[in-house]
Amino acid sequence: MEKQLCRHPFPPICTPESRVLILGSFPSPKSREAAFFYAHPQNRFWRVLAALFHEAVPRDVEEKKALLIRNRVALWDTIASCEISGASDASITNVVANDLQPILDGADIRAIFCNGAVSFKWYNALLRDRLGRDARQLPSTSPANAAWSLEKLINAWGELILPCLE
Repeated sequence: MEKQLCRHPFPPICTPESRVLILGSFPSPKSREAAFFYAHPQNRFWRVLAALFHEAVPRDVEEKKALLIRNRVALWDTIASCEISGASDASITNVVANDLQPILDGADIRAIFCNGAVSFKWYNALLRDRLGRDARQLPSTSPANAAWSLEKLINAWGELILPCLE
């Protein structure tokens, strides 16, 4: 599959009450088509968050936004534009980072987390020094991360995220 130049097609979710920022890498083709985060049904992101907050798994974009806002979680991606082949994070090149400063200026973000190694790699390469803030890597909720069961993901994410929301 040939690489395409892609630009991030939808805005972040953030309110002044947000306390945690979770960064993905770049939206998958399914997410770009749906114009919202983690739209692929096999991605476990929404199941993990719902379990952390003892809520039902959200079914649509409005429910997903409400889950994030209720629980003071901001959501965005590290990459604003890149060349990518399909949904392959490993194929990403020619990266331009998203500007996270408006989120950090508009909310009391206590911790930044990257959903997976690719987001973490690009955050450290392009944003950490500019922002003067470290991020922590979470195990990826992608179905490609088959070594991590849903239960294991929920436990790992909870250990890191929940203390930042207290």
